[in-house]
Amino acid sequence: MRWAWPLPAVFVWLGAWGWYAGLLAFGLSQAVSFAVAASLGMLASLWGDSRWRRVWIGLGFPLSWVLLHGAADMPAWVWLLPAGVFLLLYPPVAWRDAPLFPTPPDALEGLREQVPLPPMARILDAGAGMGDGLRALERAYPDARLEGVERSWPLVQLARWRCPGARVFRGDMWRSDWSAYDMVYLFQRPETMPRAAEKARRELRPGAWLVSLEFEAPGLEPVVQLESRAGKLVWVYAPAAGARDQR
Repeated sequence: MRWAWPLPAVFVWLGAWGWYAGLLAFGLSQAVSFAVAASLGMLASLWGDSRWRRVWIGLGFPLSWVLLHGAADMPAWVWLLPAGVFLLLYPPVAWRDAPLFPTPPDALEGLREQVPLPPMARILDAGAGMGDGLRALERAYPDARLEGVERSWPLVQLARWRCPGARVFRGDMWRSDWSAYDMVYLFQRPETMPRAAEKARRELRPGAWLVSLEFEAPGLEPVVQLESRAGKLVWVYAPAAGARDQR
């Protein structure tokens, strides 16, 4: 069940305040209690389904604390812990890529009927995030060998926990070799799609597929275009065939 906005934010803020009060009651200092509660709020911001909602979820507790208590007596190092959690979730090298875009569970329904793959086909989720794309791929191709590449170490651990049947590894999707896969799935943003299209055209072998949720791959001709129940478009390409046609 999906919680209506702003209930996720309210629950996280209340939870962070609960942790803060509880840690104070156990005798921890105000600084440590604040740092732990703020960090947990940052982690819980993954619950948000858009970039700005995740920002509001993560910053709600620290901002409300500042308004109520002020920060004059708080040591500077306390603010480094939530900042460190943020940097672990979103490494600076990934800031040019898409923010955390969770794939809706039913986004890839009907894909197998349009693009049948043999059993044990290898599928890569390029930018696995929390594992939502891998879970949608598992629904579409339950007999496939699923792999995911993700820069953020905490997100790798979370995706492994949520998708025990998949191999999730830490790495750069742009440096990973796509040539061994039968399908590469991604949910990026328009600014990075030209780079993805060029990489797919260069590395994917004949018969392999590139699947993009919501955003087109410039320069590639879609073979199939689906629309999910959530209204998101699924673009399916055969990059190697497109490259041959262009030659």
